[in-house]
Amino acid sequence: MDHYFTNNENLKSEIKTIDYEYNGYSFSFLSDNGVFSKNHIDYGSRLLVETFLKNTKTKGKVLDVGCGYGFMGIVISKVLDTHVTMIDVNKRAVHLAKRNIDKMDVNAEAFISDSYENIKDKYDVIITNPPVRAGKNVLLDILENAKDYLAQDGELWYVLRKDQGAKSMEKVLEKDYKIENICKSKGFYIYFCKKH
Repeated sequence: MDHYFTNNENLKSEIKTIDYEYNGYSFSFLSDNGVFSKNHIDYGSRLLVETFLKNTKTKGKVLDVGCGYGFMGIVISKVLDTHVTMIDVNKRAVHLAKRNIDKMDVNAEAFISDSYENIKDKYDVIITNPPVRAGKNVLLDILENAKDYLAQDGELWYVLRKDQGAKSMEKVLEKDYKIENICKSKGFYIYFCKKH
C-alpha cells in the first residue's frame, strides 16, 4: 500500500474540496488521492491547530513540518496574520498546499523538504502532526531535531496518539525540551515544548 509520505506518480488525481470553519473564518481546501487524510480534516491536526491557537501569543515565523495539503499552516497564517513556511516530502501534497495558499490568499510558502533537509532558517514555532507510519526514525528526526531550527524562545507543538507511543516519546524528548501535555482528546495528546 502506498502511503502519503511516498511519491506515487501513477496515482490517479481526483481533486476534492474540504471545508472547515474556525472562529468566523471559513476555509475550503483542495485535496487529492495520495495525501494524508484526503477526505476530511484529520482530527489530530484539527485538535493541534485549535489548541495551539487558543494558547499562543506568537506573531513570529511558523514552520509546519509534514504540511500535507496545507490545513494547519494556512489556518495559522490566516488567524494569526503571520508568515508560515510549510514543508512536506510528498510532491502532490506540496503542489496542493501551494494551490491552497493562493486560493485562500495567505502569507505562506510551501516547498519539498525531507524533514529539515531544505530548511535554513530558525523559527519561533514549529508545528507538526508527524507521519507516524513513516517509522520511528522519521518521528525522532522531526521531533528531536526541531530544536536546531527553533529561535531562542521557540516552541515546538505536536500531536501524537496515546496508542502510537505518545508517553514513551515524551520521555525521549525530556532531555532536550521542557515538555507539557496540554490537551488530551479521543486518544490524541497535544504537546507544547520549549528548549532547555
